[in-house]
Amino acid sequence: MQKRTGRRGPSTVLAAILAAATVAAFAPEMGRAQPAAAISDDAVRIGVLTDMSGALSDLSGRGSVAAVRMAVEDFGGKVLGKPIEVLESDHQNKADVAGNRTREWIDVQKVDLVTDLTNSAAALAAIEIVRQKNRIAIVNGAGATRITNESCTPNTVHYAWDTYAMANGTARAILGKGGETWYFLTADYAFGHQIERDVSEVVTAQGGKVLGSSRHPFNASDLSSFVLKAQASGAKIVGLANGGSDTINAIKSAREFGLTKAGGGQSLAGLAVFITDIHGVGLDVSQGLLLTEAFYWDADEQTRKWSRRYFERMKKMPTAIQAANYSSTMHYLRAVQAAGTDEAGAVMARMKSTPVNDFFARDGRIRADGRMVHDMFLLQVKTPAESQYPWDYYKQVARIPGDQAFQPLEKSTCPLVRKPS
Repeated sequence: MQKRTGRRGPSTVLAAILAAATVAAFAPEMGRAQPAAAISDDAVRIGVLTDMSGALSDLSGRGSVAAVRMAVEDFGGKVLGKPIEVLESDHQNKADVAGNRTREWIDVQKVDLVTDLTNSAAALAAIEIVRQKNRIAIVNGAGATRITNESCTPNTVHYAWDTYAMANGTARAILGKGGETWYFLTADYAFGHQIERDVSEVVTAQGGKVLGSSRHPFNASDLSSFVLKAQASGAKIVGLANGGSDTINAIKSAREFGLTKAGGGQSLAGLAVFITDIHGVGLDVSQGLLLTEAFYWDADEQTRKWSRRYFERMKKMPTAIQAANYSSTMHYLRAVQAAGTDEAGAVMARMKSTPVNDFFARDGRIRADGRMVHDMFLLQVKTPAESQYPWDYYKQVARIPGDQAFQPLEKSTCPLVRKPS
């Protein structure tokens, strides 16, 4: 048997020389981190999933789609040299429809961002799919604090408002004015339940008392029996734990049955009221109503400038949800540009490390739980005599700093939040 030696044949020597040359040629590139893939599927795709025809369509719907398209146009229509495409769909206020459409968008149409997500049940279904598929969701329309508590994900931003901020602002102000007994008209789904819980906690913590609640179907056509129960309770404050057309119908029914008549001893508290609700009801019916908002079109010159552009398209002033859709879309696109990729992890890191400074928010910041913290506003609806021009509906009672408006991070039940040991 022939013994091996250390000598190599010509072919082995040649192979070694070629390998060494290859390593030398590519050594500079091998020694540095390789850049992430830029834009997947040659486009950045944004899906606006909203209520197009139901009870919440006026405060989001087509207006939210228009706001997202405005942001894309203002950004230039491209990011990192690739086109930005906007898709839109009606989730019909159904969780299964929202989940299925989100899955289809991501799997088939390669959507990178799902946004708006009005209706808490629909939003919760969509963000779970987004988490599984490693895309990004920005919730502007839904308010349930569950989105940044037990259902938080690394891929979700809760941008515009939530039930905690609404409850904290409006309920505290009303309690300070002597409104210590409460009764709720509550929409019977995730959002209504959440805001009733949040407000109840504030009321009881401040020494007030909750006398009861009536839970009505979502998008109810007749709220008469529920309003009469609230009236019979004798509570000083009837909290409207509903939204959209349900809130409008509740305010009108309360007026019809004399619940809010002078000397009657009862008042309404708008817990999720938007400017389109006031427009739908009218100042003569809604005057004096206290409410908390994330945005008011007539707050300052910046808000007026953008809102007038929006009005040119939609012939109405924007809600906080619609304004937030523009702001959050711009924040997302700037993050893609800065990250050099549309990969979800890199983009989320940029979004969380970059403050939000625009007409919607000043020094806004996205926390570990996904909550975008910004100032909120306690507002009061003007009387018809106080209103000087169309859509001049609110007077500012107080500006609530973001760290006071939203749930403190130490109270979060989000598993992403590190608690002190």
